[in-house]
Amino acid sequence: MKKRLLLLILVSLSRLAAAQITHNTEAAINQDSIWIINNYHKIERYIPMRDGVKLFTSIYIPNDSSEKHPVMFTRTPYSCAPYGEKNIKNFWSRNTKIYLKQKYIVVMQDVRGCFMSEGVFEDIRPYKENKKGNKDIDEASDTYDAIDWMVKHIPTNNGNVGVSGISYPGFYSTMAALCGHPALKAVSPQAPVTDWFMGDDVHHKGAFFMMDDFSFDYLFGRPHPKLTKTFGEEFDFKSQDNYEFFLKQGTLKNLTKRYMGDSMKFWQQEMNHPNFDDFWKEHTVTYHLYNIKPAILITGGLFDAEDCWGAWNTYKTIEKQSKTTNNKIVMGPWIHGGWAKTDGSHLGNVQFGKGISDYYYENCEMPFFNYYLKGAGDISKLAEATIFITGVNKWNTFAEWPPKNVVSTPIYLNDKETLSFTKPSSSAISFTEYTSDPAKPVPYTEDVHLTRTREYMTDDQRFAARRPDVIFFKTDTLTEDITLTGPVIVDLLVSISTTDADFVVKLIDVFPDEFKYGNKDAYPMGGYQMLVRGEVMRGKFRNSFEKPEAFIPDKITEVKFELPDVAHTFQKGHKIMIQIQSSWFPLVDRNPQQFLDIYHCDEKDFKKATIHIYHDSGNSSSIILPVLKK
Repeated sequence: MKKRLLLLILVSLSRLAAAQITHNTEAAINQDSIWIINNYHKIERYIPMRDGVKLFTSIYIPNDSSEKHPVMFTRTPYSCAPYGEKNIKNFWSRNTKIYLKQKYIVVMQDVRGCFMSEGVFEDIRPYKENKKGNKDIDEASDTYDAIDWMVKHIPTNNGNVGVSGISYPGFYSTMAALCGHPALKAVSPQAPVTDWFMGDDVHHKGAFFMMDDFSFDYLFGRPHPKLTKTFGEEFDFKSQDNYEFFLKQGTLKNLTKRYMGDSMKFWQQEMNHPNFDDFWKEHTVTYHLYNIKPAILITGGLFDAEDCWGAWNTYKTIEKQSKTTNNKIVMGPWIHGGWAKTDGSHLGNVQFGKGISDYYYENCEMPFFNYYLKGAGDISKLAEATIFITGVNKWNTFAEWPPKNVVSTPIYLNDKETLSFTKPSSSAISFTEYTSDPAKPVPYTEDVHLTRTREYMTDDQRFAARRPDVIFFKTDTLTEDITLTGPVIVDLLVSISTTDADFVVKLIDVFPDEFKYGNKDAYPMGGYQMLVRGEVMRGKFRNSFEKPEAFIPDKITEVKFELPDVAHTFQKGHKIMIQIQSSWFPLVDRNPQQFLDIYHCDEKDFKKATIHIYHDSGNSSSIILPVLKK
């Protein structure tokens, strides 16, 4: 009876605390809304594009007309609701609230074919380098036309425009940088969609990210022939278990036939372009990042489940292809768009410290835009690369990325599940074997849930290490810190009994057995296996993403690929672990493990594969680590 009474008291206190948090959050939003109402007025306009299409635009203008104000512009496919000049948006995103408090003119626009904008929507609409007339449009030309209208028609603007956006709006921000309008002074692509075949959202290294893409395309991919103020209906899974749902579908062909009709244009295009062909290339923005005029600040999350690849590689591409551009990057320990949503103090069970997002706005984003759009402040303190190093949990600045004092250091797989910086010395053939069964794919996380978690990026991997179809190798306890800053290269020598397979490689920080953050840890952190970075490689693309090749069964073959950059310190007393598996479900679609068209194959095509990972002197598999030297 006492236990029941105590439980009721605890539940009541928990509900009271949750209600108080909700009340405080709502009160803060309401207070911000009241401030905006008292200090801003909203207008809505249809801005004409060069081909006659009109795009719906919401404009928030400071009431203070004693000075000129810069414009902060965001283009979005996700709606600039609420609609109606008397309906003020609840600006929950901390960066937008900061711009409003600093008297920016804040402008949001529905892109072509979305919500209240006219025209036809196209996913990641290709950039047209040589436009021949007003009918040749792209997202860059739409940005140019919108900016041109704003500087001519918005009262009290100072003639300086910045563009910023997160995720898909990050793609539109990158495209804005190509528009060439002289009023556009600064652009910040944040978690930008960049390359939907190599690393963002839809594919990673040619492997189809089925779970995310299915939900996104179902909600977003259906055509909207009429102007609308609302989203369509989300897919009803009739299940709370995504693993079970997608496994029951059997194949991508079944998924397409049952749920994705002919009107789902982009899904159908994905299904009919399995290789990195001209379709994907023309939809990849990085191919066009030359001679960029505005200053660029790229922001991303180290643990961004959607677009981690995009932030790193947009920065690197601009550095390579547009050398005169003032181009900088900031990467923190955030989820997708986490700098605008969270304080960045933790992800799942892993803690990073306080004030991380505040540091970013105070030292990076606001100084950047204030300097270029207001002519205020000192930009000299903003480093080329401002990177948060997890593990030691500290912000670091670098004069370039990756840093020059990085040494590519191979760490070798050995027998007895060990990792060593010493190459295996025995010439006798040595390998570790596992069987990959598509009927029982390795889950990407331990939990049963429906929506893909963001926490999987740092999840405890002990559940996977206990499976027979996941092999692992780990170092002895480290006697000194090892800091990695840059991309990790996987170089495996493998053989498989079939003609294709996926290779999922995970870089893991194994915490000491006695580790804990404090006495109130909600999860046992001793021995925690923190996922630092994981990536999948579809084996048939090992030599070419344009021209896939079958494996010759049982022949030793090299599979070499790159993991997205890391910025992490494996501390003294920890261990480095590598896990290897051949499925990551339902995050990634199942490979039938035969060389065929996965998007149109049948259930009978799925085969078990026996996989060998070699680790002898003649066939020494390794992971090449970007070790930062002091």
